[in-house]
Amino acid sequence: MTISHEALLAEADRGAANAYAPYSKFHVGAALLTKEGEVFRGCNVENVSYGLTNCAERTAIYAAVAAGRREFTAIAIVQGGDAAAAVQPCWPCGACRQVLSEFNIDMDVIFREGAGYKVTKLRELLPHSFDAERLQAK
Repeated sequence: MTISHEALLAEADRGAANAYAPYSKFHVGAALLTKEGEVFRGCNVENVSYGLTNCAERTAIYAAVAAGRREFTAIAIVQGGDAAAAVQPCWPCGACRQVLSEFNIDMDVIFREGAGYKVTKLRELLPHSFDAERLQAK
C-alpha cells in the first residue's frame, strides 16, 4: 500500500492536534510510514521538567516499535496550532535524527514548506550518524 506525501502530512497534522505543549505552545506532529503501508502518529509531550519532554518523531517511532514494526520508509513532520502557516519546515532535533537513523538512514523525511512540501533523505539531515558498525571498530 502506498500513501501520498500529502496524506502522510495530513496524518502528521492529526498527531499535532494531540500534542501536549502547555509550556512552549509549539505543537508538533509526526506520521511514520512502515514498509507495509501502516502509519503511526506521534505528537510532542512536554513536561514541567523539560528534560523529560518527548518529541513527536520519537513518540511515533516508539509506538511503532511497541507494535512490533521495525521497517520504515518515510516520516512526515509538521508544526501545528496557530503557527501552522510557518514557511520554514519543522526540522527534527538531533536526538530524533539519531533515533530514526537506527531504523533507516535513507528514509524520506517530509516537511510542509509554505503551501507545498519538501522531501529529503534522513541521511542528508544526519550525514555522519553513529551506527552499529562504529561499535565494532577497533
